[in-house]
Amino acid sequence: MKLVRYGPAGREKPGLIDADGKLRDLSRKVKDVDGAALSPSSLALLRKVDTRRLPLVKGRPRLGPCVAGVGKFLAIGLNFEDHARETNSPIPEHPIVFFKSTTCIQGPNDPIMLPKDSTQTDWEVELGVVIGRRARHVDEKDALRYVAGYCVVNDVSEREFQLRKGGGQWGKGKGCDTFGPIGPWLVTADEVKDPQSLPMWLKVNGQTKQNGSTATMIFGVAKLVADVSRYMTLEPGDVITTGTPPGVGMGQKPEPQFLKAGDVVELGIEGLGTQTQKVVAFKARR
Repeated sequence: MKLVRYGPAGREKPGLIDADGKLRDLSRKVKDVDGAALSPSSLALLRKVDTRRLPLVKGRPRLGPCVAGVGKFLAIGLNFEDHARETNSPIPEHPIVFFKSTTCIQGPNDPIMLPKDSTQTDWEVELGVVIGRRARHVDEKDALRYVAGYCVVNDVSEREFQLRKGGGQWGKGKGCDTFGPIGPWLVTADEVKDPQSLPMWLKVNGQTKQNGSTATMIFGVAKLVADVSRYMTLEPGDVITTGTPPGVGMGQKPEPQFLKAGDVVELGIEGLGTQTQKVVAFKARR
C-alpha cells in the first residue's frame, strides 16, 4: 500500500494511492496514518479494504508528511563510504545516530525555508524507515519485521550550524524549521522487496547532484534498526532516516555549493515517489 496524508497543514486526512495512481480517502477506516495505524494488525485490516469503494479525492490537494505524530525522528550520519570521503570524515565503525527535531517535519513539497543567518544550507536525499512495532533489543535477523514501511526524506542541513556552531553535536544544523520533508507516500514494507537495492537521486535547479543507491550503505536497514533498538526503544511511528550518497553541497568541486532563495530541489527514490521543494528566505513564525 501507498499511504498518504493530504490537506492543509495541521488538518491532514489519511489517504491511500490506489492501483491506478488515484488518491482515495481513508478517513472512515483510520483516524490518521500514525503509529496506531501502522501496527501489523491495523495494516492487515487495511490490506483487506476494497479500495474501489473508498471515496475518490478530487483535485490535487497538498500532501502532508506521510506519518503523523512522529515520536522520534532519528538520523544516521556518514552511512555511505563515498559520502564520508567527500566530507573528509573517517569511515564509521558503528552507526552514527543523531536526532532531528520533530518540529522540522513537513510535507514533501512544502518550501524549504533558509534559517536566519544561514549561509550553508545543504541537501541530502535519504531512505526513511518507519517503525511499525515496538522494538527493543531486536536481533538483526528479525529487525525488518519491525518496519512498517519506507519513504523519501530530505535531510536538509545547515553545515555552519552543524559543524562550527554545534559544539560537537549535529542537532543545531539538522532540526531547523522545514528541514524534514517526508513523503510523498509511506510505502508498506511488503511492497519493497529489498530496501538495499533502491536507486536514489537529487537535483538542484534541474542539475543532478546526487545519483546513488541504498546498495552502497555501510549499515543496512536491518543493522540500523537492531543497533538503535539496543540504545532506545523504538515505537510505532518513529522514523529513521538512513544516510545519504555522495553529491551534497558541501562536497561539490571545485567549491562547495549551498542553497539560496529561489532554488528548486527535486529528489526521489525508486518506488517511493518524488519530492519538489522551492527554497525561500527566512521568515519569522509566530
